[in-house]
Amino acid sequence: MLLSINPQNPQGRLIKRVSEHLDKGGLIAYPTDTFYGIGCDLLNKKGIQLIHKLKSRPLKKPFSIVCDSLKEISRYAQVSNYAYKTMRRFLPGPYTFILEGTKLVPKIMLTKRKTVGIRVPDNKICLEIVGALGRPIISTSAGFDDPYAIQEAYASHLDIIIDGGVLFPSPSSVISLIGNVPEIIREGKGDVSSFL
Repeated sequence: MLLSINPQNPQGRLIKRVSEHLDKGGLIAYPTDTFYGIGCDLLNKKGIQLIHKLKSRPLKKPFSIVCDSLKEISRYAQVSNYAYKTMRRFLPGPYTFILEGTKLVPKIMLTKRKTVGIRVPDNKICLEIVGALGRPIISTSAGFDDPYAIQEAYASHLDIIIDGGVLFPSPSSVISLIGNVPEIIREGKGDVSSFL
C-alpha cells in the first residue's frame, strides 16, 4: 500500500495507521533526511531477518536504529555526558552515532563489540512514526530515491510504502562516540569538520 504523507505536516491518522502496522510486525519504507529507508519495529526479530535477506546483508552487520529524541536514545545506548552534549548539537540531523547498546537492544542489532548505530533524522514523518510506535525502528537504505521505484522493487515484502516526496539520497555521516573519543567512520551528508 502506497501512502502519501505530507512531509511538512504529517497527517496524524496516517501516522497512526503506519505505527499500528509496525506494532503488528509489518515492514515499511519511509523517508528520512538522507534517503528512503526500509524498516520495522526494533523488537520484530523476524522482520529484521527478512530485511537482512532483502538487502543481502550478513546478520553480522546490523542496521542502525531510529529514535525520536535524545531521551529515547538513552534507553537504548549508554550515553555519557560528552556523548549527550555532542548529540544535542547535531540531532536531529544526518548523523549516525555509534554507542554501546543497552540490554533493551536485541542481540541481532548489536555488533560483536555490543555497539549500536543510532539516528534521529531531521524528518517529521519518520520522527512522528517512531513517536507513535513508542519504540525505535530499524533503518537501512531502500536504495531508491522514489517511492514508486521502491514499490516496484519491494512491494511484495512491504506492508506500507510512504510517499514523502522525492529525496536526494546521501548517506548519513557515521561518528563513533565510544570512550568519549569521536571517530569518523564515514563522511556523509552531515558536516564532520567539528570532529576532525
